Amino acid sequence: MSLVRDLSYPAVVLAAKASFKVLDLTIDVRGAEHIPRAGGAVLALNHISYVDFILGGFSAQQSKRLVRFMAKRELFTHRAAGPLMRSLHHIEVDRGDGLKSYAEAIRYLQAGEVVGIFPEATISRAMELKEFKSGAPRLAAEVGVPLVPAVLWGTQRMLTKDHPRDFSRGHHVTITVGEPLHPTAARPVDETAQLKSAMAALLNETILHYPEKPEGQWWAPASYGGTAPTLEEASRLDVVEKRERAKAFVVKERQK
Repeated sequence: MSLVRDLSYPAVVLAAKASFKVLDLTIDVRGAEHIPRAGGAVLALNHISYVDFILGGFSAQQSKRLVRFMAKRELFTHRAAGPLMRSLHHIEVDRGDGLKSYAEAIRYLQAGEVVGIFPEATISRAMELKEFKSGAPRLAAEVGVPLVPAVLWGTQRMLTKDHPRDFSRGHHVTITVGEPLHPTAARPVDETAQLKSAMAALLNETILHYPEKPEGQWWAPASYGGTAPTLEEASRLDVVEKRERAKAFVVKERQK
């Protein structure tokens, strides 16, 4: 039985579908049958765009499931996004108190919910998989639910870091869902590596079958002929971004 009453989630899904139709957005979901129609599950997704929360949930539409995403606290305290995130019963992640959000995710999984998680934690500027946190396999193992790997591709063309937003008509988004994994927590490092390997294979397949070729595209990885930063370059940009955020926070605190 669900822990929550979904008063706004169905309406938000309908509104999103209407918006996608207006934008002539093509959403190609492959492997949706791998998401269970009942019971708890952890859905692990790559992270390349600010709209991944919206599009990622569509992977579970065929199974008629609603995904509760684990998301950073800043989204929940945002004036506009906060009320929406809470109404959809997503899970707030406070990096200063990770145990609380972990316990909440466990509670949702035990109640039979699908919990969505981005193992990279932050958007990848390289458009490739960054290092993974171990939370996804640990959650699945603790509750004894399947861990479903999936990847998004094309969302970065609409809204991502370092590039202007582009909600023009005719974009194409592919979501590829893989076969469930069943971690046991016996070897968490290996199980995290297994998840990353499964998602890397899905991402490779998705990029190669995407309607537009990656060569020369800013939204494609350098390893595929695109012009996105390499993982090493992206890591340096992430460090600079964190430093600038820290400075801005100090200035803001001093102005209070």
